[in-house]
Amino acid sequence: MATLVLGVVGSSIGMGFGGAILGLSGAAIGGLIGSTVGSVIDSWIISSLAPTQRIEGARLESLRITSSTEGAVIPRLYGRMRIGGNIVWATDFREETRTTTQRGGGKGGGGGKVRTTEYLYYASFAVALCEGPITGIGRIWADGKPLDLSGITMRWYPGDETQAPDPFITAKMGAANTPAYRGTAYVVFEELPLSDFGNRIPQLSFEVFRPLADPDTAEGLTRAVTMIPASGEFTYATQAIRKTAGGAFGGTSGGTTTAENLNALPDTTDIVVALDRLQAMAPAVESVSLVVAWFGTDLRAGNCQIRPGVEVAAKATSPRVWSVNGVGRTAAHLVSSDAEDRPVYGGTPSDFAVVQAIQEMKVRGLRVTFYPFILMDVPPGNTLPNPYSDNAAGTGQPVFPWRGRITCSPAAGFAGTVDKTTTAATQVASFFGGATPANFSVSGETVTWTGPAGDWGLRRMILHYAHLCAAAGGVDAFLIGSEMRGLTTIRSGASTYPSVQAFRDLAAAVRGILGAGTKISYAADWSEYFGHQPGDGSGDVFFHLDPLWADANTDFIAIDNYMPLSDWRDGFDHSDALQGWPAIHDRAYLQSNIAGGEGFDWFYASEADRSAQLRTPITDGAAGKPWVFRYKDLRAWWSEPHFNRSGGMESGTPTAWVPQLKPIWFTELGCPAIDRGTNQPNVFFDPKSSESFTPYFSRGWRDDAIQRAYLEATYLWWGEAANNPLSSIYGGRMVHVPECAAWTWDARPYPFFPALEEVWTDGPNWRLGHWLTGRLGAVSLAALVRQLCLRAGLPAHRIDVTGLWGAVEGYVIGALESPRASITTLARHFGFDAVETGGVTHFVMRGRAAVAEISPDDLVAAPDPRAEGLELTRAQETELPQALKWQLARADEEYDAAQVEAQRITVSASRIASEAFPVAVAPEEAERRCRRALMEAWIGRETASFRLPPSRLALDPADVIRLSHDGRSLDFRLLSTADAEARGIEAIRQDRAAYDLPPGDPRPASLARPLVLVAPEVAFLDLPQLTEDQPAHRPFLAAHARPWPGELAVFRSPGNDGFELLSTLPARARMGVLAFDLWPGPVSRFDLGNALTLDLFTGTLESVTDLALFGGANALAIESASGIWEIVQAGAAELLAPGRYRLTRLLRGQRGTEGAMGNPAPTGARVVVLDTALASLPIAEADLGIPWNWRIGPASRPVSDETYVAQPFTPEGIGLRPFSVAHVEQPWRKPRAPGDLTIRWTRRSRALAADSWGGLEVPMAEELEAYEVEILDGATVKRVLSTTTTSAIYTAAQQSADWGAPLGPGDTLDIRIFQLSALVGRGAPKTITLSF
Repeated sequence: MATLVLGVVGSSIGMGFGGAILGLSGAAIGGLIGSTVGSVIDSWIISSLAPTQRIEGARLESLRITSSTEGAVIPRLYGRMRIGGNIVWATDFREETRTTTQRGGGKGGGGGKVRTTEYLYYASFAVALCEGPITGIGRIWADGKPLDLSGITMRWYPGDETQAPDPFITAKMGAANTPAYRGTAYVVFEELPLSDFGNRIPQLSFEVFRPLADPDTAEGLTRAVTMIPASGEFTYATQAIRKTAGGAFGGTSGGTTTAENLNALPDTTDIVVALDRLQAMAPAVESVSLVVAWFGTDLRAGNCQIRPGVEVAAKATSPRVWSVNGVGRTAAHLVSSDAEDRPVYGGTPSDFAVVQAIQEMKVRGLRVTFYPFILMDVPPGNTLPNPYSDNAAGTGQPVFPWRGRITCSPAAGFAGTVDKTTTAATQVASFFGGATPANFSVSGETVTWTGPAGDWGLRRMILHYAHLCAAAGGVDAFLIGSEMRGLTTIRSGASTYPSVQAFRDLAAAVRGILGAGTKISYAADWSEYFGHQPGDGSGDVFFHLDPLWADANTDFIAIDNYMPLSDWRDGFDHSDALQGWPAIHDRAYLQSNIAGGEGFDWFYASEADRSAQLRTPITDGAAGKPWVFRYKDLRAWWSEPHFNRSGGMESGTPTAWVPQLKPIWFTELGCPAIDRGTNQPNVFFDPKSSESFTPYFSRGWRDDAIQRAYLEATYLWWGEAANNPLSSIYGGRMVHVPECAAWTWDARPYPFFPALEEVWTDGPNWRLGHWLTGRLGAVSLAALVRQLCLRAGLPAHRIDVTGLWGAVEGYVIGALESPRASITTLARHFGFDAVETGGVTHFVMRGRAAVAEISPDDLVAAPDPRAEGLELTRAQETELPQALKWQLARADEEYDAAQVEAQRITVSASRIASEAFPVAVAPEEAERRCRRALMEAWIGRETASFRLPPSRLALDPADVIRLSHDGRSLDFRLLSTADAEARGIEAIRQDRAAYDLPPGDPRPASLARPLVLVAPEVAFLDLPQLTEDQPAHRPFLAAHARPWPGELAVFRSPGNDGFELLSTLPARARMGVLAFDLWPGPVSRFDLGNALTLDLFTGTLESVTDLALFGGANALAIESASGIWEIVQAGAAELLAPGRYRLTRLLRGQRGTEGAMGNPAPTGARVVVLDTALASLPIAEADLGIPWNWRIGPASRPVSDETYVAQPFTPEGIGLRPFSVAHVEQPWRKPRAPGDLTIRWTRRSRALAADSWGGLEVPMAEELEAYEVEILDGATVKRVLSTTTTSAIYTAAQQSADWGAPLGPGDTLDIRIFQLSALVGRGAPKTITLSF
């Protein structure tokens, strides 16, 4: 007896899915329907955990809510998902007070004090996340916003059975009272600052990774990957690189600073995040091939230059600048731009970034293969001669072609070809160039080219990277080139291949640099590795790469393997479907084509034959070696001697290849995530390239499942000893599976790539491309169902999930429910059945072909003669849903709830069914599944009941039969079989087309990009007192940053450590630079002759009235020299261009700063608008004159963070310095005889009250009135006169002593006058020449 397990829950599925509105049968959508016969397997699963009990857990909408509930269900998570967790331990809040005291205004900074006390709170707690072990935690959200972990102490524990207690909790609770929470993944926050969250613990949610890396899943099988994008100037850098654009005069000052490689997390570079994700989502990976590209410029080998390229000609970056091979940005190749003036490629990764990437991977314990790559930059509209034309007379080469198209010119097969001539050898030699290992200078981790400037051959690129890899500490393997099929098949004679010898020479040179510890090879295309068969009617067959494969410096046979594994078409009457294969995703079907099918058993002689599926067997006539022409027959090629055939005649001498000599590595292995990708895995969709194609017979639909199926089928096949023989020479397997690298993982973290199309122009290509990022790490449906069965206690040998395919990015079980309930949820979502037969529970996808045809003559008559032998039932439309709505989490952004919907338009039904699934999935895939479910409901409204004879015992539930009735042939899926004197059958209508539907339209992802903070531009301004409420001795601080971090913290220290917080800056100052020189002008009246033109970084300026101007409006400080600031006011402001202002009607040298005028103040001098955004630094008078070290940066970051700017500054207390004196009396104005000279002047006051016109004399701001007058002889001070009044007597005797005689008519005298301060000494000087 067989039964469809879980079948008795049909109605409950319907109720759980859409309520009673489904009427006829919830099973029409839920699917696990049918049997009235019990099953041991079914009851085994049902009884697991709690046979009748269900404790409700978190629903989809509440999965991300952090709670603190005793007895809460610990969720089980698979794949990746965002969850909230449960607080399981916490301390009391710790309170910290911060008190600052500011002195009020008044003379000399006197007056009252203002004391401000700020209360800060910190929390330490642990949050249990889910059942462990997990492999990582990604993004974290606090109150729905990404949490910046800078300065936050957080640890996570995977939840394995060996984890130790957290040391912080242990210190608080004691070792005896601290659990390790084994089996539960949790995080611990230590002293989390709560000020940003209203002094409460925020609602936290976590992106958690927990892949099912079973031995038959892509996650458990993938042990090596390639890492791209190959281009991107700083993509591989583990050091944060920031770019500043829009600065003054094309520089960085005042510009907007963004991060080049911080697009996922604010303080972790993209490649580090990508590697974290790789090791979390594909834990079996142990080897990474780092792909690094230079750019080819021409398909003609003799004209092609291979050069490092940059995205833009000018870019200001810090703390590192771009350089490759000693070539700077200005000398590099500038990659082509698209119609929107965006670079079509990223630039070549900077050398330092490549070194950092290699070292980062090695620190993580990963093996590293270095993979140099050539991207062809041949843009649209080019007029280059096309080698693939007669006499190379065609104009315009294919756009952005494959590097495998590089060939001689004219190419073989075209009129005028140079193939098989010495000219071809010359062109090949030009392509490789003449670089030698001695043409490079190595200093530390820097490699510089010292050879001829015009040599841009392949050898220069490869040898450069060999030196660079050695400087990085070495790599495990190194490729000297890849997929140069058009190059390696060039002949200089009948059987001479100059490129092959050139690659051998290159391998020897690389060996000399990297030594015996690095494995070296050339990565041949799958259509290239096995030989050259020109197909020109000559009968030539040459194993042209054998000299390279046999060379002592080649350690393995490297193949970029993209061989087709299917030949699937539309409909169900094509050849492979008629052979009984259920679907293209079927693992057995794909594996049957690894050493079979196209390229092994047969080939298509033409495209017409392909369309008609006219397959020509691969044979070898009398020679009897068909494997020579089978590119899939790796086993024969590897294990047999090779004999060249010139003109069809086989040589009697084998090539240099020795059977089983070396292992095979698949240096690339992959399949695009596109419908029927396995038909032609080598093609890719990239609209900008002439190589952009969809696979044969693909409909262009996204299909992640086919990529997964390809990888699993391939890795499992080669993992079987029967398919992968041992070598009698080196003792290893033919195919070295641990180094078979899946193409490809991206160093740009998912989902930010591909979502951030404004950052990366190739983002749209991800959807149908070969990328594993965002796909590898999803939960295989087969593995998930098996896991749930195993948890139910079902032995592994009684579970068969080979009939399942596909995956879900994330799945959470948040309730105490039986595995049966969980499987039921998945069955509704994916559309599969479970059937027990022969003691084994088989899970199979629906939509399979009929296994038998049943006619009326095959039916057994009913026992009741009045009953029909076949009962067909059709439900009414009103009992069915008109629309079906599913809610789930979006896997391609922040796991926000998304709704997908399927509708029937021309029906009379009006009911709507809905359900929420605790899964994360891409909306377009969810829409496909939702549409399938609705179609199932409508198609399944037709059911059949009949009886079959015992001869049909082979039929099981879930089998599909084709039932003939009244001239119609309809497919029905069996729901149950009940055996007695005849087999009672219950069946439901099926249409295979419902299981082959397109996905929904892609939805743009909305992601919260991290706020990447930068070190601010700061200016310390020691200025006169500006307002009464500001103590006179305090300097000012202005700061600018784009983006503004919200608040800056100001730390200081007298040394290089021990920095203490002094103050904060809540607002960004208006800062800028002079656009032109500013010359001196008059003081105490309007300067109408000068115009001040400045570029303002942010903010605006406007004209003001004279009354407002005299009240202090529009005041600016201009740094005429380092630390010297003139205060200027402007009455008129004219906007000349965005950010550029022309200021006129100037008041110069305000607040006693006339001595700070520049002559001129130079272009580029800093300008600061004096407004409330300026911060007064709360220092004491005792701090004046001390050379402090300052650090200013985002208040949310620790003082040691790289976003802090370090700057020395010694406050001098300019605000306490007396102003210079005025109105020095000239001797010639009064008649006098030689003798004593009385020097008179008028005192000025720094007090703000001195600006009043009401008093007879300005108030005295100093404690005592005192002056010094210097008598000058050039730069020499001859004498200093001291006085306590506004005059000083220079006696005749003193004059005689200084000059030989008293000064008289016609003489001049240079003097300098200072008013003295008891606090800071001399004030601003007044220098003047007295005339007699």
